[in-house]
Amino acid sequence: MSNKLSQSTINSTVWKACDSFRGTLDPAGYKDYILTMLFVKYISDVHKEKKAEYNEKYKGDAVRIERALKHERFKMPEESSFDFLYEHRNADNLGELINVALENIEEENREKLDKVFRNIDFNSEANLGQTKDRNRRLKNVLNDFSALDLRPSNLEGNDVIGDSYEYLIANFASDAGKKAGEFYTPSSVSTLLAKLVEPQEENRIYDPTCGSGSLLLKAAREVGSNNFSLSGQEVNGSTWALARMNMFLHERDNATIEWGDTLNNPLHKENDNLKKFDIVVANPPFSLDKWGADNASSDQYGRFWRGVPPKSKGDYAFISHMVESLNEHGRAGVVLPHGVLFRGSSEGKIRKALIEENKLKAVIGLPANLFFGTGIPACILIFDKNKGDNTDVLFIDASREFENGKNQNNLRTIDIQRVFATYKLFDGEQADLKEGKVSINEETGKWENKEDGNYELITQNSKFIIEKYSYIATKEEIAENDYNLNIPRYVDTFEEEEPIDIAATQQEIATIKTEMTAVEEQMAAYLKELGY
Repeated sequence: MSNKLSQSTINSTVWKACDSFRGTLDPAGYKDYILTMLFVKYISDVHKEKKAEYNEKYKGDAVRIERALKHERFKMPEESSFDFLYEHRNADNLGELINVALENIEEENREKLDKVFRNIDFNSEANLGQTKDRNRRLKNVLNDFSALDLRPSNLEGNDVIGDSYEYLIANFASDAGKKAGEFYTPSSVSTLLAKLVEPQEENRIYDPTCGSGSLLLKAAREVGSNNFSLSGQEVNGSTWALARMNMFLHERDNATIEWGDTLNNPLHKENDNLKKFDIVVANPPFSLDKWGADNASSDQYGRFWRGVPPKSKGDYAFISHMVESLNEHGRAGVVLPHGVLFRGSSEGKIRKALIEENKLKAVIGLPANLFFGTGIPACILIFDKNKGDNTDVLFIDASREFENGKNQNNLRTIDIQRVFATYKLFDGEQADLKEGKVSINEETGKWENKEDGNYELITQNSKFIIEKYSYIATKEEIAENDYNLNIPRYVDTFEEEEPIDIAATQQEIATIKTEMTAVEEQMAAYLKELGY
C-alpha cells in the first residue's frame, strides 16, 4: 500500500485550515488566503526537493547547485519559502512577513507570476482582524499546512496538486453560494463543453470569461498533447489571480490570462483587431446587467453588427464576442440560460442572423440545479464556422438525466457520454448502427445496438437521432418557428400514459371497500372488548 500523499488527504487538510477564517470572512474572501498559501507551500516543497536532488548530484557544491536552480521553471527566494514563514510563525509582524514573501516570489518570477498576489493582503486588519487576532489566525494556517509534504516524490500522481486546487475552488463555490459561484463552472459541465468543441493539436483555445481557469484546463486535457495555446480573460482581480496560479500548478506556464472586462476592453488582440481562435469556450455570467450596451454601437472591433443586446441582459453580447473571435474554421461552445433560445427584440434579431449565417450547430438542454447559486436550467450552444453545406441544427434534451445531489445536481459520466455520442451521430459517426434499441457502452462512450436498450435509434434527414432525446431541425423549419430555439418545440419528450382498464379499476375499488368494512368491524369488536 502506498504511503504517498493522496488528493483526498490534501483536500481534507486544507479544508480544515479554513476553520481559522470561518466567521471572520465570507468564503468568497478567505478562499484567496487559503489557496494562496497552498500555492506557496507547493512551490516551496518542489523547490526544496529540487535543491536536495542537486545537492546530491553536485556533492554539496553551492555554486553549481545555485546555477542549476536558476534553470528551473520558477525561482524560490529562501526568505519567501514556506519553511521560512513557518519558522517565523510567532513573529509580531507575521502578516507583513507573508506579504513581503509574496512580493519576492513575484519579483523573481515576473514573467510567470507578475502581479498575481497584488489583490491579497495577509496584513489586512479589515479582513483578518487586529494584530493579535490576525497573527493567531495566520499561525494556525501555517501550522495546518506544515503537516502537508507536497514534494512531487511524495504525491500519488502528477495532477494531484492541480486537481486538489480545483476541488477546493469547487468547495469554496459550494460553501459561498452565488457570490463565489460566479467564478466556477461545475466540473461535469466543463467536461461536457470541452468535449463538444473537440479541440485539436495546434489549436488556439480561448475563454473570454475564464474565472479560475477550470474550463480552459478541461479543454486542454481533450487535446491529448501539449501542442496548443491557452488564452483567457477575467474581470475579477482575485479570480484572475486564482486562474494564473491554477495554470501554473497545472504546468501551463505559457497560458496568457489577462485581467479586464472582455466586453468593454478585450485584451487578446492582434494588429489592433480581435485575436482569432480555433476554439472559444465560456460560461459567462447569466444575463449580465449593465454590461456596456451604451458603447456597443460604436464598438471599434465591430462585434455587434448583428445588433446590440439589451442593456439588462448581456448573454448575446458574449455570444457576439465569441463568434467574432473565431477564425474561419473555428468552433465555440457557451453555457447560457434558456432565455437566449426564445427571447425576442434585439436578441431575436441576433439569433436569426446567426442561424441564417449557418453558424449555429447544436442546442443542448441541461438539467436544472447544476450551477452554484442558481437552480435554473441552462443550455449549451455550439457554433461552428465550418459547417459547409449542412444547414441543419441538432437539438438534444439532456434535462432529465442526472444524479441528484444534496446541494446541486450533477452530470454523471454516462450522461456526458450520451450527449457527446448523440452529437457525433450528427457528424455522421457510427454509420454502421441499425435502427432500433440502443444504449451507451460505458467503456467506449458510444451507442451500440442492444435488444434490451432503453433508447430508440431512428433516422431523420439521413442521419441518426435518439427518439425523445434528440432532433435535427432544418433551417426552414427553424424559420417557420420564427427562429425560436426553445427545445420542446423540436424534441418531443411526450410519453403516452398506459390505458386505464375501467372494469379492473372498478373491481379494485370494490375489493378495497370490502376490506375496509372488514377492518372497521374488527376494530369495533376490539373496542367493545376493551369496554369502549
